[in-house]
Amino acid sequence: MTLDPRTPILVGGGQVNERTGGVEPVDLIVAAARAAAVEAGSPRLLELVDSVRLIGMLSWRYRDPGALVGERIGAAVRHTGYTGSGGSGPQVLVNQAAEDIAAGRADVVLVGGAESWRTRMKLRSQGVRPEWTVQDDSVAPAEVLVPEVPMVFDGQSRIGLDRPAYVYPLFEQALRISSGRSEDEHRGAIGALWSGFSKVAATNPHAWTGREYTADEIVTPSEDNRWISRPYTKLMNSNNMVEQGAALLLCSVGVATRLGIPRDNWVFPHAGTEAHDTYDIAEREALDRSPAIRLAGARALELSGIGRDDLTHVDVYSCFPSAVQVAAAELGLPLDDPGRPLTLTGGLTFAGGPWNNYSTHAIATLATRLREAPGTYGLITANGGYLTKHAFGVYRTEPPRSGFRRQDVQADVDALPTTTALTSYGGSGSIESWTVVHGRDGAPERGFVAVRTGTGERTLATTTETGALARLVGVDVARDTAVVAADGTFRFADD
Repeated sequence: MTLDPRTPILVGGGQVNERTGGVEPVDLIVAAARAAAVEAGSPRLLELVDSVRLIGMLSWRYRDPGALVGERIGAAVRHTGYTGSGGSGPQVLVNQAAEDIAAGRADVVLVGGAESWRTRMKLRSQGVRPEWTVQDDSVAPAEVLVPEVPMVFDGQSRIGLDRPAYVYPLFEQALRISSGRSEDEHRGAIGALWSGFSKVAATNPHAWTGREYTADEIVTPSEDNRWISRPYTKLMNSNNMVEQGAALLLCSVGVATRLGIPRDNWVFPHAGTEAHDTYDIAEREALDRSPAIRLAGARALELSGIGRDDLTHVDVYSCFPSAVQVAAAELGLPLDDPGRPLTLTGGLTFAGGPWNNYSTHAIATLATRLREAPGTYGLITANGGYLTKHAFGVYRTEPPRSGFRRQDVQADVDALPTTTALTSYGGSGSIESWTVVHGRDGAPERGFVAVRTGTGERTLATTTETGALARLVGVDVARDTAVVAADGTFRFADD
């Protein structure tokens, strides 16, 4: 097969863990980029990078971090870009880079990201600001290539439902209810799922926590594994206290051939798709489903000309157990296939959750796996927000017959039914899902519920009342009646 010299390929991926601390994010990206060039077999490739596209960072703010990376790798970069917050960004950037290389708008693209969150939080607790690079106002901000995922809505913010650690447990409870399991049965199931992820991390040389945990260790609260928001302990949450960087190098077949990059190093992006569910979680038809994952995932496989049984390698975005279960159900993938686990890295709890940049690590890991098993297919799923914004990528060491193909399937998602969300509601309704947030001392602090009205709308409510918290913790309150006040608080109807 004669290849178009503009065919995009992924030739190198680098990952770094900085355990001594103190290294600023752009330098972690540079270290990862150099590792990617070594993997590609061509240190010269870095000099030819003409576009640097980076994932939005939380541990330090730069006006144009791509320009700094370009300078430090010695490249005459013509274009830089940045993303807003959202874990789907890495796969979206690869999709964009593949399109741009195929169209001749770029020749060599560096996609990367990093976080030095552990150092930043340690210094912040001491009242110290790190002496990292500051770009003044003379530096123009980088182009925003992927916008921020909207996550602030009145119905959530007015009751303090303001972070993933509170929202994903609502999805988990909805999954439990639809499965028909008791709370103990379900916690055992998700503990087993996460134990399997830790087993993969234990074999991953780039994992932040490279040890295997039993299901009991994961689900049992302890001094080192406290409750966060039920049913999740700390070991079922993404681990953001890491110092990690990752980088991917993509180029055209023509550039790779000119530089003598071995053919065995070439990994071809076959297809990329994107879509999002309703930004406001209260508007979703069901809290345990994702039409965007279902439609965009199926379309990625269709564009690649394969079915899910053709996939040998899969990495499902794994910030919380509910994210994995929803995605697996929508994609038709079993949770417990020992021959095809749903993570390549160990996931965001064990491999590490560097905020928006996890999937860059997953893509780099997948590329290595594909080179080790030529001809097999791999799938990446990436998720941003509250199981909101999704991106998919299909990869293989053999080229796609029709070239790289990308599609946004948002119009198909938007055609599906949604739910009316009530920001302010006074009245009764049926409890659809709930969670209880615990303090560092282990005591319940706040409860959140999703309530369905008699006419099908959804409202979100909260409580700090001791008796209500005890009931949410100790009893299965699915479909119990809650009375919601106009200020967003609730009580049980029979109290």
